[in-house]
Amino acid sequence: QVEEYRAGKDKLLGFFVGQVMKQTQGKANPKIVNEILREKLKQ
Repeated sequence: QVEEYRAGKDKLLGFFVGQVMKQTQGKANPKIVNEILREKLKQ
């Protein structure tokens, strides 16, 4: 799914944020998770 995101499917970012929130049981800050994921997925 990372390849799909990099191919232009920007809506997958929401999916990835959702997965992080699920794993952290909602304890993660979604804004920060969003920023970190954007940075990591650019690499």
